[in-house]
Amino acid sequence: MTMKQPLRLSATGLLLVLLTTCAQAQIVKVDSLSNWKKAFKVGLNINQASFSSNWKAGGVNSIGFNSFFNFKANYKKDKNSWDNEIDLLYGLVNNAGQGSRKTSDRIFMDTKYGRSLSTKWDLAASLNAQSQFSPGYKYDKDANGVEQATLISDLIAPAFITAGLGFEYHPVDYFKVRISPFAPRITIVNDVNRFITVDNPTPYGVAVGKKARFEWLAFQLLAEFNKDIAENINLKMRYVMFANYETLEAKTIDHRFDLNLTAKVNRFINVSVGGILLYDYDQDSGVQLSQALNLGVLYTFQNFADKK
Repeated sequence: MTMKQPLRLSATGLLLVLLTTCAQAQIVKVDSLSNWKKAFKVGLNINQASFSSNWKAGGVNSIGFNSFFNFKANYKKDKNSWDNEIDLLYGLVNNAGQGSRKTSDRIFMDTKYGRSLSTKWDLAASLNAQSQFSPGYKYDKDANGVEQATLISDLIAPAFITAGLGFEYHPVDYFKVRISPFAPRITIVNDVNRFITVDNPTPYGVAVGKKARFEWLAFQLLAEFNKDIAENINLKMRYVMFANYETLEAKTIDHRFDLNLTAKVNRFINVSVGGILLYDYDQDSGVQLSQALNLGVLYTFQNFADKK
């Protein structure tokens, strides 16, 4: 057994420890006296593969993980509401001969104040931010067939901060649509010179010598669906559209659609499949896609009971 094999086996051991310590993987403690509804989810998925040196079918030794964290704290009293969410995702894979590479990376934070107009409509003022944790690379082979890594993104490069003023429609607890006719956005790119190329002179729409791009006259729409669609199966979707009035045409409207389907195998283990569809003309003229399938452990806590 090589020195690397115990490291790969330790991943399996770590997963078994997590399964043991998360014996109560879902906890609901109803607090009927509080005006706050709080929900916390954290998950870890580990995958690995190893082959002996004489394995004739071929294969690449690898070890990887995918983790996520989600926290919601929503306040409601009389006509006033205040909803908050932090949604984090990060994953890595280490393939033999290639080193560590990211498989997922997301930072999303959102806060919204609402003033009720009716049972289904609120006036809404919101602020949300999106970025990533670590550098992102594009991998291409040079003329000699040697793979080269090109830096294309990083922490706060880009970061999108969007304020919104408008209305929210929430006909049921698990679905809402936020419509913000006034939604100024700041796009921040820390040290933009790192990403400038001949084909991309203004990375993420930020000009040379600048650190940010301001879009004051803009529109944002955010729609969310989060519901148990069957016993032990949860479907979560988030769609965000952003349009700058000053450059308004079909190709300059940004779209992002996140989807995640999670199935509980038992109270310890879950299987999830998710994907992201992104169209942002300032990043790329085509549609960007990301997909992942994971098996791992999930821990959840909330102080309210879900409506059936």
